[in-house]
Amino acid sequence: MTEQIIFAENLPVLQQIPSASIPLIYIDPPFNTGRTQSRKRISTVSSENGDRVGFQGKRYETQVLGEKGYRDNFDDYLAFLEPRLREAYRILTANGSLYFHIDFREVHYCKILLDEIFGRDSFINEIIWAYDYGARTRKRWPPKHDNILWYAKDPKDYVFNYEDIERIPYMAPGLVGKEKAARGKLPTDTWWHTIVATNSHEKTGYPTQKPLGILRRIIQASSNPGDTVLDFFAGSGTTAAVCLELGRHFIMVDNNPQALEVMAERFKGHTDIEWVGFTPENCSSTK
Repeated sequence: MTEQIIFAENLPVLQQIPSASIPLIYIDPPFNTGRTQSRKRISTVSSENGDRVGFQGKRYETQVLGEKGYRDNFDDYLAFLEPRLREAYRILTANGSLYFHIDFREVHYCKILLDEIFGRDSFINEIIWAYDYGARTRKRWPPKHDNILWYAKDPKDYVFNYEDIERIPYMAPGLVGKEKAARGKLPTDTWWHTIVATNSHEKTGYPTQKPLGILRRIIQASSNPGDTVLDFFAGSGTTAAVCLELGRHFIMVDNNPQALEVMAERFKGHTDIEWVGFTPENCSSTK
């Protein structure tokens, strides 16, 4: 199979994918925050009249090198999601899974919609991805988590590779004995994992990039080597990066030109990827 990155609106693409053909779908759709998601790339140069003060009082001027972003605002969010989620259900294999990544603002509405499409019995887990980074409000408990809803097409027959999941250290290793402490434990439904920090080697500059560790855990658990993973809100391409690492095939879809530019840079040199609707050689970020 050819790995595919498709530059297009995702709904028409989904409608062309055969039924019961994809074992795992992960999506991280826009969260409907009501604002434009963006991230600036900056550098600093020494300047007497600079806007920043550094070591020993030296001043520096900030220069904006570029900015990536997209509009994250929908008049009817569920009406936008519903046809895409119904296609996702159709596309999944009989033992396939959907992981739906969202935040606290919309998760309860989305769960009701997913219960309707998949059936309440097909809801397997709500995973809480907790992190501790970034600004903190003083007006309420600072929201520092995302929600990942896991649905299986058949709640009695789905892939869960217990032994393949990367184990984590016990929080109190002295309570479990040396052998268990050395082996580590299976993560629960609450995942403590840092976001992609500004100085991280993973960083692509895409505003809502997700960490490799989160996708690695999902793909290890709910797919097998050689399976195809679909992500139709591909963004920075983290799903594809983990698939390349773990020996899975992938289909990525996004309609944001900046997302395709980020992926073109991220996968530069991977000649086995088929680009549809986009030519990475013409992208300025890869030159």
